[in-house]
Amino acid sequence: MEFKDYYKILGVERNATAAELKRAYRKLAR
Repeated sequence: MEFKDYYKILGVERNATAAELKRAYRKLAR
């Protein structure tokens, strides 16, 4: 997976916490 702008892809802010990133990723990965 390329990390061009994974914040935008996941729909989270750039200052999102690791927990938020993980949750967003899990939601996306379904």
